[in-house]
Amino acid sequence: MTQRIAVIGAGTIGASWAAIFLARGLDVRASDPAPQGEAFVRRFVANAWPTLEALGWVAPGASPERMSFHKDPAAAAEGADFIQESGPEREDLKIKLFAAIDAAAPPDTVIASSSSGLLISRVTGECRHPERCVIGHPFNPPHLIPLVEVVGGARTSEAALDKAMSFYREIGKRPILVKKEVRGHVANRLQAALWREAAHLVAEGVVSVADADAAIAYGPGLRWALMGPHLTFHLAGGEGGMAHFMDHLAPAVQTWMDDLGAPRLTPEVQQTIIAGVAEEAGERSIADLQKWRDRKLIEILKVSDSP
Repeated sequence: MTQRIAVIGAGTIGASWAAIFLARGLDVRASDPAPQGEAFVRRFVANAWPTLEALGWVAPGASPERMSFHKDPAAAAEGADFIQESGPEREDLKIKLFAAIDAAAPPDTVIASSSSGLLISRVTGECRHPERCVIGHPFNPPHLIPLVEVVGGARTSEAALDKAMSFYREIGKRPILVKKEVRGHVANRLQAALWREAAHLVAEGVVSVADADAAIAYGPGLRWALMGPHLTFHLAGGEGGMAHFMDHLAPAVQTWMDDLGAPRLTPEVQQTIIAGVAEEAGERSIADLQKWRDRKLIEILKVSDSP
């Protein structure tokens, strides 16, 4: 049974992972090279704990006190049943970090990277046991958002993928198996596709930044909190479902697809978006927006079936 989790890299993402692992009643061995690394992760967990309790996600016997801190990532990896790496998004750094973790961890322990876009086949280039390494990409903040993308590499074993999927399910996550390595995995590519068109419409003067955001937040975004685009369009087809949707609307949708833009994030376009976001945010600071986002996420999670 998975009991001891090593969290390698305990910044914003790693600390959030630590919070949900601890809430699920697991022991956490955290590691981060930052001078204030231990203070940060302990403060993050303490701040997240009341939210996790309010959601009913804290298991009997769970406690923030079940976390130890280790400056050396290899020391944190020793004896771990599962390892979640959340270091900086730099391939060269991750290659060295994975080699060190791989050399220290028990050979059957799965090592998962939180990388948002790197390929695990490249990250494990210097590992002795690349077969037990996977991508386990969460969405920010990991202690609240259920989605985890699990991706194997050219040398990843089916057993490692199965163990990672099972582990994430056990702690209440909603893992999806990405069958092929692609940069950015799946959800980030979908986000990028949508943002590309939003940037195009702003750059072309079709809509303001704030109204482009509103077009999603107060329209399809509300449905997407419950279901993805395929199931959404299945319902749009009425009694005939997706077959009816395709029969009646596929030609029209194809014309929309054909007309989508392919903008470049030139300095001018970047500045237009930056100025538009500043206007949309108004007097709200990043901290204000984060608190508002998390409060709304909690409300959504309370009425959803996740985790």
